[in-house]
Amino acid sequence: MTCLDSTPTTALPPVTGTTPAPAEGPPVVALDDSRALDPALVGAKAAALARATQAGLPVLPGFVLTTAADRVSARPAVEAAWRAMGGESRALVVRSSSTIEDGGTSSMAGMFTSVLDVVGWDSFDEAVHTVLGSAKALPDIEMAPLAVLVQPQLRPRLGGVLFGADPVTGRRDRLVAAVVEGGPDKLVSGLVDGAQYVLSPSGRVLEVERPVTGMGKAERRALAGLAAQVAELFGAAQDVEWAIEEDGSLRLLQSRPITALGHAAKATGPVFGPGPVAETFPDALGVLEEDIWVDPLRRGVAEALALTGAGSRRRLASSPVVVTVGGRVAADLALLGVPIGPKRLLARFDPRPPARRLRASWRVGRLRAALPELATALLDDIDRQLLEVPLLDDLSDADLASILDRGQQALVSLHGHEVLAGLLVAPGATGTSGAAVALHALSRGRADGLDDNEVVARHPAVLALVAPRIGPPPVLPPTPAVEMPEPADAGDQDALLREALRMRIRWVHELMARSAWLLGHRLAAAGRLAGPEAVRDCRLVEVVGLVNGADAPALAERARDRPATSLPAMFRLSEDGHVLPVAATGPAAGGRGASGGRAVGVVHGNGAPGAGAVLVVPTLDPALATVLPHLGAIVAESGSVLSHLAILAREFGVPAVVGVPDAVRRFPSGSTVVVDGTTGEVSLVDGTTGEVSHEAIDLRGAA
Repeated sequence: MTCLDSTPTTALPPVTGTTPAPAEGPPVVALDDSRALDPALVGAKAAALARATQAGLPVLPGFVLTTAADRVSARPAVEAAWRAMGGESRALVVRSSSTIEDGGTSSMAGMFTSVLDVVGWDSFDEAVHTVLGSAKALPDIEMAPLAVLVQPQLRPRLGGVLFGADPVTGRRDRLVAAVVEGGPDKLVSGLVDGAQYVLSPSGRVLEVERPVTGMGKAERRALAGLAAQVAELFGAAQDVEWAIEEDGSLRLLQSRPITALGHAAKATGPVFGPGPVAETFPDALGVLEEDIWVDPLRRGVAEALALTGAGSRRRLASSPVVVTVGGRVAADLALLGVPIGPKRLLARFDPRPPARRLRASWRVGRLRAALPELATALLDDIDRQLLEVPLLDDLSDADLASILDRGQQALVSLHGHEVLAGLLVAPGATGTSGAAVALHALSRGRADGLDDNEVVARHPAVLALVAPRIGPPPVLPPTPAVEMPEPADAGDQDALLREALRMRIRWVHELMARSAWLLGHRLAAAGRLAGPEAVRDCRLVEVVGLVNGADAPALAERARDRPATSLPAMFRLSEDGHVLPVAATGPAAGGRGASGGRAVGVVHGNGAPGAGAVLVVPTLDPALATVLPHLGAIVAESGSVLSHLAILAREFGVPAVVGVPDAVRRFPSGSTVVVDGTTGEVSLVDGTTGEVSHEAIDLRGAA
């Protein structure tokens, strides 16, 4: 069976630089031979394993057909090594070991062929021929000396890849492991994703997705120990392939530097976080979505902050205000009044964030008096424009592209006014939220027997429950488990105004998304795009160009450049764009109360949360609105006290805390926690006694 280690070779750039010349030496060397330490003789992969072998790490025995070998004259030596390895009856793996593989900046993973389950001399000879021939099949790569590594074929219980540092953020205080049942070949070839573990340097689980059976404490500690050993041996964190045999023995299969690792250098500049914008954009955006939605958000926020004085012109000029990393959106936390560290001495005389101090002065100022009228006029104008839009199917391609442009202009005004209204809203303000209106509309539509498309058409308020996305019509969440009362136009008028503005923002997003999706279908039908979904990977100027007959841009690389990793709650960006997490200190080290009350409950695991459960989430995704009313409490790593869900929590008396650092890891599924939505405190109940103090009981019923 042939295994290609990674992605197709055509997607990789040509290798440049000096090609190492073949070394002089024996045709065959064993991994425990000191001569196997020379990468010019045995290739980088085998040289690394030889170094690990001779340092006492758990490497399988093996031998190498060196770069100095001539296949004809070397046959006696090769056959002797093959027999000593038990090749007549024992399955072997035959792998490449090039002199240009496994470098510090390019691993060359997947460039050469490996052959598994090789038994018998004829199969072995053919496998060697296949491996050597794979280098000649790569026209974009300068020919480099290629050695062949031979080792026993394992039948492991578990296998995978281990990064000795987070390859996305560059953090050296965590390990990232992908784990599969059996050997790692299916994982590294891309056939399966496997389980994903984020571990501490001691092997403690920090995060896990799709956990695999058998990956217990002993296995995690063994992997953490191996990561430390190879890092010490090679002087840097490594990308390691490994396997665990049925008897629990851990084997090192390959070790190479982590290429393009984020640098842990100190970074200055703004501290960003997804919290203020994660409810609007909880998922990674496509290229076109960034173009048409994030830039208007940035401009609207910047103009509002400049108008109010919440951010000086100089401060605003030094910050991008809103950024995207891998399609995920984050904002400058300090500019938006989110606490990020200890207060400066002068600020202690007035403990409110700058935005709140400004709000107090506006209440007696012209802006405070004028904003409701200005915002109401904007709402009326937006509603009029939306009603004037014809059926999209009746519009030309140019008209659809024009909607994307005009929609941006509307969003700038809406975002600016929404920020101004938000700065006037008291943190604990109550009032009918857009989420409450949406939940009632969803219940009503489902009761009338409408499908999702019909519900959206008749009750567009339900769009507040789903994030905007260019693609097929949105799938609405399940009907709320509790009866939703008729929304009342009551409560804090500033809060109601802000909710109305946010609803229009979502409607404009949806109009733009549907216009872009229809354009994608038309461009695909005309042969200008590979499929309608490819429009998400185009820039707006490219979409306009396609409408006007331009050639399609190269989109393959953009489609892959969307990592799924979520952003830390607080981070800075290094000069080369790497995410550098910032540890929370001062007020930011604890949560912020978003909905009063105190409750104790069990943290929810998989499936739909039951009544009274505590939900601990990375951020306040709008889709959570349907389950929130019957929760015991909700805790989020990021988010705003003015978000839809925070307001909804206050409406239903559900304690809520936002901005809790590392909450998902600290409060795992099945643990019992006490949530105080007034103080922002979240704590674990003593796991040994299970006792809870009298003050920690749910007090909502006594209110």
